Amino acid sequence: MVQSRHARPSYVGFLCTWGALAAIPMQGAIAASVGGEVSVTSDYIYRGLSESAGHAAVQVDLHASSAAGTFVGAWGSTRDHKLDPEGDYEVQLYLGHRFNLASAWSTTLTAISYSYVGDAGAISDDFQEASASVSYLDRWTFSLAATPNFVHYRSYHRFGRTPAYIADTAGQWLLSEGLFLTGGAGYYYYFLRNSAPGRAVGAGYGYGNVGFAFERQGWRLDVGYFFTQRRAELLSAYPSADNRVAGSLSWHF
Repeated sequence: MVQSRHARPSYVGFLCTWGALAAIPMQGAIAASVGGEVSVTSDYIYRGLSESAGHAAVQVDLHASSAAGTFVGAWGSTRDHKLDPEGDYEVQLYLGHRFNLASAWSTTLTAISYSYVGDAGAISDDFQEASASVSYLDRWTFSLAATPNFVHYRSYHRFGRTPAYIADTAGQWLLSEGLFLTGGAGYYYYFLRNSAPGRAVGAGYGYGNVGFAFERQGWRLDVGYFFTQRRAELLSAYPSADNRVAGSLSWHF
């Protein structure tokens, strides 16, 4: 559902998604499974921007998936309240399906709704996104995403909603038992409003990261170096994560 600029965060959608998870019968465990993740990160960096303004964040995910490949879930994170839209939490509700192409290859289609919970502003920054990705095992992924109603900022001032498109890739290479070399890169492209009626111009920025990860018995430690093109700050409400080191500790269940 695409919300209007003055819509409030969709608590109904949040409750419906979690209700769908709870409604899966336990006796259907063979056909469906429930899992999740709890993480603590030194900096919530997403697509080259820091959504926690360089501070630590706590993140939780809960999802259910069927043997056929359909999955549904909710992911949440704390964020810096001082950043627009001045919400204390970000919530992502997602629904998708994974198609196995071969023994090692798969493709995934996903719909995501982003909401900012706890903001006191009159205008909502909530938006929706659709993505498609192709993966080789858990070693490499390439994805394309599009959102029709992304909230565009220029030098931290809100300019309304415009379409946006994202292309990114991420991979991890096994170095030794449990130890991985990790890396990723992407590009975020916006259509900006133009002063000429009916016209728009494009702008975007690149981002990436390199680092290491270590996994053991459901735990994962990630440490990475992040870089972002300078013009990212001119196009967003969030500070750039350029030339920054961040780490996270996650527990998968």
